[in-house]
Amino acid sequence: MPPKLSLQVLYLAFTLSGFSGLIYESIWSRYLGLLLGHAAYAQTLVLAIFMGGMAVGSWVCGRWSVGWSNLLRSYALIEAVIGLLALLFHQAFRSFLSFFFDSITPFTGSVAIVTAIKWGSAALLILPQSILLGMTFPLMSGGVMRRYPDRPGGTLATLYFCNSIGGVVGVLVSGFILIRLLGLPGTVQSAGAINVALAVIVWFLARAPERALTLTKAEQQKNNENRLRSALLLLVAMLTGTASFIYEIGWIRMLSMVLGSSTHSFEIMLSAFILGLALGGLWIRSRIDTIPDPVRFLAWVQVIMGILALSTLAIYGSTFNVMQWLIKALPITNLGYLWFTLSSHGIAMAVMLPTTFCAGMTLPVITYVLLRKGFGESSIGMVYSANTVGAIVGVFFAVHFGMPILGLRNLIVAGASTDIALGLLLFAMLHRAGGWQLPFIPSAAGIIAIVITVASVQLDAYRMASGVFRRVQRRLDSGSGDLVLSHTDGKTATVDMVWQGTGLSIRTNGKIDASINRDPGGPPTADEGTMVLSGALPILLHPEAKTAANIGIGSGLTSQILLTTKVLRQVDTVEIEPVMVSAARDFRPRNELVFSDPRSRVYIEDAKTFFSTYQRKYDIVVSEPSNPWVSGVAGLFSSEFYELISRHLNEDGVLVQWLQIYEIDLPLVASVLKALSPRFVDYQVYAANAGDILIVAKKGGGVPRPDSRILKDNPKLAAELRRVGIAGIQDLEIRKIGSKRLLEHWLASLSVPANSDYYPRLDVDAERTRFLESNAHTLLFLRQVPLPVLDMFEGSGSSETPTKFTANAALGFTRRAFAATLIRDHLLGRVTPEALAAVSDIQREVRKVLDECTLRPVVNKTRTLFRFGLNVIPYLQPVETDALWRRLGSLPCASDLREEEQRWLNLFMAVGRRDAPAMGRVADDLLDRGVPPEFTVYLVTTSMLAHRVQGNYSRVHELWRGYRDRQFGADWLLLLDILAAGAAPQSRSTAH
Repeated sequence: MPPKLSLQVLYLAFTLSGFSGLIYESIWSRYLGLLLGHAAYAQTLVLAIFMGGMAVGSWVCGRWSVGWSNLLRSYALIEAVIGLLALLFHQAFRSFLSFFFDSITPFTGSVAIVTAIKWGSAALLILPQSILLGMTFPLMSGGVMRRYPDRPGGTLATLYFCNSIGGVVGVLVSGFILIRLLGLPGTVQSAGAINVALAVIVWFLARAPERALTLTKAEQQKNNENRLRSALLLLVAMLTGTASFIYEIGWIRMLSMVLGSSTHSFEIMLSAFILGLALGGLWIRSRIDTIPDPVRFLAWVQVIMGILALSTLAIYGSTFNVMQWLIKALPITNLGYLWFTLSSHGIAMAVMLPTTFCAGMTLPVITYVLLRKGFGESSIGMVYSANTVGAIVGVFFAVHFGMPILGLRNLIVAGASTDIALGLLLFAMLHRAGGWQLPFIPSAAGIIAIVITVASVQLDAYRMASGVFRRVQRRLDSGSGDLVLSHTDGKTATVDMVWQGTGLSIRTNGKIDASINRDPGGPPTADEGTMVLSGALPILLHPEAKTAANIGIGSGLTSQILLTTKVLRQVDTVEIEPVMVSAARDFRPRNELVFSDPRSRVYIEDAKTFFSTYQRKYDIVVSEPSNPWVSGVAGLFSSEFYELISRHLNEDGVLVQWLQIYEIDLPLVASVLKALSPRFVDYQVYAANAGDILIVAKKGGGVPRPDSRILKDNPKLAAELRRVGIAGIQDLEIRKIGSKRLLEHWLASLSVPANSDYYPRLDVDAERTRFLESNAHTLLFLRQVPLPVLDMFEGSGSSETPTKFTANAALGFTRRAFAATLIRDHLLGRVTPEALAAVSDIQREVRKVLDECTLRPVVNKTRTLFRFGLNVIPYLQPVETDALWRRLGSLPCASDLREEEQRWLNLFMAVGRRDAPAMGRVADDLLDRGVPPEFTVYLVTTSMLAHRVQGNYSRVHELWRGYRDRQFGADWLLLLDILAAGAAPQSRSTAH
């Protein structure tokens, strides 16, 4: 192969090596997150091990590769080993994980020992590959320079560019494409296959011998004379690496409040950071060999880089305006989401690229200087090693000290000051012959930039807490009375406490996590209803529970509700971010028991780590984390997580899982239900409000009915429930919208996979559904449908207790249920017209139904009966509907009926009695005779429901085949899908 073509192939090979290398970094953080817990900590450790391993690998090359005869063949062998290890990684990780949780954790009494083993094992899982990856750059660079020694600086810069640009593409392709298609196992194996292929190609190209770059005696003498200067340059390489990773950690936090803190946002920010490095290397490649004084050039680069980093704080505020404009301007479509993603990348580049462009020049220039000063090819490994050591220091300093102690602004200032100081140090070194002197212009520029930034640049807490990346959140404005009470940068998130009117909310990275109305006489927030129910449901379903764990402190209200019962002896609240716990104290006295009751303990820990480390079993576990689109949170909705929780529940234990049904679509909700279902004998789904559902899962046996005696024995709990519109057990039961018995066959029929840690469907798609403002509100139709679907599936039977509901503004079907009781009471003479009129928000719809049924003449009795049945039947007991139908017999809408009208009356009476044979018979008869189109879907659904519960599967499928192409609407089609799936041939053996 011609030498020029061979060189181009080597450049391409190293680009692909960078592509696979960044895939490893991205994928390993996901894998180790399964062992270590929260994504932020896993990413910190992965970065540290990744960089640490590369530092060791590059140091090894710097120390010994000079004596190796063929560096490219050594590179090929290294790539082959990396690829083979990647191909085996998934199975090795799964085996280790099983061994760790099954054989080590249960028999280790010390939490400290378990933690040490876990972190040490995590390091060993990726350290060998990281060391090998660290050897690739020195080996490839040295091998190419041996073969093409004319322009060493240009060669170094080109290889740096190729490897970096490959990394940019690798991050984006793995995050947006490969993980979606192949999952984590397929993605890491794809990277491994690339490494093996590269090894074969480079081995073939490396057949020709290499000429080692040996040092002459004069060069060795020059080398010895420049020891101090070389040490200084290695120090610069290390500390500029520290500063660069301080920038990366700081910018990621800053931009998380602009772009959102999703995994895709992290991938976008990482790719923008590396792109700047790549472009810096590309720009310097054609100039580096002709720079008259590269040390002076490097000094200017360091000073300019620090000033540019400071400037990111000044322009940061404008990025919120850009994002706010984008959210308003972009269409809510898949094309709009594509533009949102590209625009997010543009915002990230606008912040990062100028500074990282400079950073991309530093390593090639430092290495080139050392090569010119006679340190040979070993300097490649030494510079790379020093830089990666500095990166490790930067990561740990930024996450564990800089962010929580200095704050976000001062963290960036610290990094910029480091780079400026390094530049001034290099300038001083140049003038050392006449004494250590600092040139005026760079010194003044750097110092003035730092002083101006510290004195005048303040990050706007109102903008940072506004969540401008979401349409559902209003931008905060101090002029409108909004008040940010506190703004704190924690290790994993920036937390704000915000007053809006009488509402107090806690926000992480701009996203509202919980809100409470501090006015006791004011209406509760929607979040209050969710938090109260999350704590109340497990108490009412498992009144004998002694221990409980709550994942995610939020406002602390859920743990407060759990602590209202004296039966519980221990309530453990698990929260990953210490600042969240401190901020939650501002909600007192509403959550006072969390901080004062001796039964309450708060643990600062990741949920998975907490359960696997402490090895406790609970009667109740409540999981109420942040939204699944937040990076790392989707793992708390996965098959593996529910398996872990199941192991830590007692046999009759209950899990309450919160899940949003806003900014998410039905397939993603189904993927969560499919992940949870196999790990629990039974589950039921409750609507907390119009945007939240609670999945109540029982480890052993069926989920029981709520125990009404608890409300009598626990007045505090009863008062909390009344505040959110739940006056009794019936108000809870009306919120039940689904169950395992109803949903399991439908879930099995869907092609969407169960959300898994290894196939993270939820994490991959959640940001997209957030942008599209998707929703799964069709699930609420399972309760709104004018048929007693759940009653007939669950076989709950009739109760002698009169139906009594409370209208709740947060749930439309509770209003309709309350209206049904008003109609019942009015027709049976139990409520006066005055009392009816007093319910102003309900009275109009009730009056319309009553007027149609009681005023003469009734023009269309079928339509009137239909409307009456739809408004009353689903919500009342069979004994109550029987009394109503008897009363209707004397009213205009139900007297002197024609044959067709009598059939409709018979149908509604059968539905009211939950009489499946009669329902199916009359509905089929009406369908055969032909009905107006607006009645068809009701009759089809009624017939399918009746035949489904009777086990007449052939009739269910006959109806489904005949009517599934009709334009019935998404709500009705969901229910028809559920009924048809339960009658599918493959599910008949297990159908209930």
